[in-house]
Amino acid sequence: MISISNISVSFAHKELFRDISLTIDRRDRIALVGKNGAGKTTLIKIIAGLAEPTSGRVVRSSGCRMGYLPQQMGHARDKSVLEEALTVFSYLEELHKRIDIITMELAGRDDFESESYKKLMVELNEVTDRLRILSSDNPRGNAEKILTGLGFKQDELDRPSRTFSEGWNMRIELAKLLLSRPDILLLDEPTNHLDIESLRWLEQYLETYPGALLVISHDRTFLDTVTNRTIEMSLNRIYDYKAPYSRFLELRREYLEQQMAAYQNQQRTIEKTQEFIERFRYKPTKSNQVQSRIRQLEKMELIEVDQLDYSQIRMSFPEVRRSGKVVFNCRNVSVGYDKGPVFSGANLVVERGEKVAFAGRNGEGKTTMLKLLTGQKTLMSGVFETGHNVQLGYYAQNQDELLDNNLTVYQTLDNIAVGEVRTRLRDILASFLFRGEEVDKKAGVLSGGERSRLALAKLMLQPYNVLALDEPTNHMDIPSREVMKEALKQYTGTLVVVSHDRTFLDGLVHKIYEFRDGKVKEHLGGIREFMERRKLETLRELDKSDPAKEEIIAESSGKDSRAGELYRQKKERDKTLRKLQLNIQHLENRIEQHEKGIALMDEKMLTTPPGGFNAAFYQLYEKEKKELDQAMKAWECAHNELETFIETTKND
Repeated sequence: MISISNISVSFAHKELFRDISLTIDRRDRIALVGKNGAGKTTLIKIIAGLAEPTSGRVVRSSGCRMGYLPQQMGHARDKSVLEEALTVFSYLEELHKRIDIITMELAGRDDFESESYKKLMVELNEVTDRLRILSSDNPRGNAEKILTGLGFKQDELDRPSRTFSEGWNMRIELAKLLLSRPDILLLDEPTNHLDIESLRWLEQYLETYPGALLVISHDRTFLDTVTNRTIEMSLNRIYDYKAPYSRFLELRREYLEQQMAAYQNQQRTIEKTQEFIERFRYKPTKSNQVQSRIRQLEKMELIEVDQLDYSQIRMSFPEVRRSGKVVFNCRNVSVGYDKGPVFSGANLVVERGEKVAFAGRNGEGKTTMLKLLTGQKTLMSGVFETGHNVQLGYYAQNQDELLDNNLTVYQTLDNIAVGEVRTRLRDILASFLFRGEEVDKKAGVLSGGERSRLALAKLMLQPYNVLALDEPTNHMDIPSREVMKEALKQYTGTLVVVSHDRTFLDGLVHKIYEFRDGKVKEHLGGIREFMERRKLETLRELDKSDPAKEEIIAESSGKDSRAGELYRQKKERDKTLRKLQLNIQHLENRIEQHEKGIALMDEKMLTTPPGGFNAAFYQLYEKEKKELDQAMKAWECAHNELETFIETTKND
């Protein structure tokens, strides 16, 4: 599909990478990884045709359609969310125009038996069939499905896109890209603006995507889920492994160990051979053996050990003073803005030494709650209390944007440092990979990852016993995220963190507050347990059975006929509920299978020249579409039946 041959990129006096060669096939699912500044975004732009290499060439197969999602881009503001998503179906108009052109040409000809006339008829039939099939593909329904999967609520689809943040507009661009179904998806940090639920939906979508995938991401779990090949960029080179990211790390370590062992063995052989040559060089009886050894060394192919970039930040938090037992206490709290509360009736308690995460859909109030805890937001109602001797450090989502661009890296820390720590500023900066002349750079010329590191260095200058962190891993490469996670695990103070990075949260936090539908719910346990519970929830409602109550009713059933009857009714309701849930699960599996089949057939139609299909193919395609439509209608009915059942029985 795409062949890259010996490409190099240089800027001024800096060489970004050199003599890179690789191929991307139709079913490749590639993770492009490496440290910030390694050249990942530059490479993906070259593949997309948006940049040119200094040398080398890129060959793309004829008709290969590419879809590129950059980290940042401009957005259309005049259309609604749904209207903007539907703009990708403009190709239907192109098919209509082509039909009109062919029809007009045929109308003016009478050479019915000519080869050119027959070719036009074949093309007309092909284009007409394709238009009919694509038009029946329910573009609006597909657009709504993808937009809601990415986190938009149904009543938000008609809102102007200008009323949404840049992050939400990026989701619209991602939806347009998915709707266009290109042969290869090129995604540069697609998870940066997604909450956990939307991230899981995207993973499931990409798992069944019929085309190729090349993705840059610092989300380890995401990469392990959607990729089967990993390309690492390091020190001007690439390392290509047919494995997902976690397996790639193991294979790379094993390979380097084997390479080092082979190198050491060869060096010992060379040393012994050279000793023999030097020892017997001038002895006539050994001349033949000496010459043989010399030729052996000349023919020997020397093993080179791959050099990898092992530089990484070093992070450790200072010892902190002990705070009171209760750090934050919210009782029946409502917080919001002029339009009304973002959440209401929230109860939250954070105790000394706890590590707590805020999870939930974007816009549900996670950052708003952090602002309340850090004194940047006031209550609408309720009671909020901060504990004794709380020394709070706050890392905002836009913390890197709050840096003074006119100050150097060194001055940024020097302006806030007090006491003996000022004598260690260069050592602290070195631990965050600012060394030598880099400490004299102005903050305004730093990359996103460098600005994040500098903001974190500022945070660590003070012995805060409570840290409130809002998406602290944004713009950080995977090794830096892991270093930060280990430092926070050793941190002796209290931690409250907002993050969508499941790998980062796993093993770090042990209590989660979920923000959902204007409410805040406490979940004990880690991120894995939380996600399992959320996965098991049925649509919008939970099975609200009370085991303790059930046990009491069961025990008294022989003594109290009324209680016995209530118990039997409840058992029957539970049985019906489980039956409805299983039916929905069965229908969802059917829908998934039909969608996979249609996606594969769509791919064939996009890659096969006109006239390449017979009538049987289109009949099969129509059958799949019909069965999918039937399954969707059955699912909607089952869904409504379940909601009605829950609504009618929740007060029983």
